[in-house]
Amino acid sequence: MSPVRTVTIGNVTIANDAPFALIAGPCQLESLDHARMLAEKIAAAADQNQTQWIFKASYDKANRSSLQGKRGLGMDEGLKILQTIRSEFGVPVLTDVHETSQCATVAEVVDVLQIPAFLCRQTDLLLAAGETGKAVNVKKGQFLAPWDMANVADKIASTGNEQIMLCERGTSFGYNMLVSDMRSLPIMGQTGRPVVFDATHSVQMPGGQGTSSGGKREYVEPLARAALAIGCAAVFMETHEDPDNAPSDGPNMVPVEVLDHILHGLRAIDDLTKGRTEALDAIFA
Repeated sequence: MSPVRTVTIGNVTIANDAPFALIAGPCQLESLDHARMLAEKIAAAADQNQTQWIFKASYDKANRSSLQGKRGLGMDEGLKILQTIRSEFGVPVLTDVHETSQCATVAEVVDVLQIPAFLCRQTDLLLAAGETGKAVNVKKGQFLAPWDMANVADKIASTGNEQIMLCERGTSFGYNMLVSDMRSLPIMGQTGRPVVFDATHSVQMPGGQGTSSGGKREYVEPLARAALAIGCAAVFMETHEDPDNAPSDGPNMVPVEVLDHILHGLRAIDDLTKGRTEALDAIFA
C-alpha cells in the first residue's frame, strides 16, 4: 500500500485519513444569481456541520444522452460565474474539462479540474490537466475496474503533478443501470490517493428516460453513508433547489433544503470512522 497522500486545495485538505470534504453544487451552471443562491445554501449547511467544501458546477455538459439535452452556458460565461463564486465565498471551485485545449484556460480560474468518467482514459486530456499544476479529480469510468485507476493516476503524475483525486461514480450493471461496488473505495485507496465518492451520479440511470438519464435520488444518502463508513476523503453531491425541473441530472440531484440534514448524518459517521484509526488502517492496508 502506498503512503496516504494529501491534496490541499485552498483552505480545504483532502486525504483518506482526514475529515471528509464535500464537493457540491448544481449539475450545470444556469446563471450567476442561481449559482450564488445555491452557494449560500451549501455554505450554510457546511458551516452548520463543520464541513469543508468545494463548489462544483459545469459550464458545458458535453455528454448529454441526446442532441436535445441542454448543455449549459459555455466556457466563457461559465468561468466568469465560477470566478465570482470563488471570490465572493472564498471557496475553491471545480468544473469539468472535455478537451485538451480547455485545460490551461480553465486552470486560470478554477482550483480543481475534473475529468469526466467517459474520458478517464484519454491520455492527452489527462496530461494536459496535469500540466496545469492544479488539482485533478478523475471520475472512474463506468466501464473500468477500480485497480485500473492506478494507471490513470500515473499518467497525471508523470507531469510532476501529485494533486490527484480518484472518484467512484458507479459501474455499469446491464443497460441503463449503475451499481456501487464499495470495494472500489479501499482498492483505489491502496494508491494512497484521496478517494472521492460521487453519491449522486452513482444513483443515475444513464439514458434511462430515452432522451435523458433517470435516477433514484432516494438512495443518495444511504450510499454516501456507506462510503464514509468504509472510509473515503470526500463526498461529491450535486444539489438543486428544484431538481425535478433542473436542466440536467435532476432525478439524481438532492434538494438543497435537505443538505443540512444529510451532512449531519454524514459528519457523525465520518467522525466515528476516522476516529477508529486502527480499523481505518486495516481497511486501506
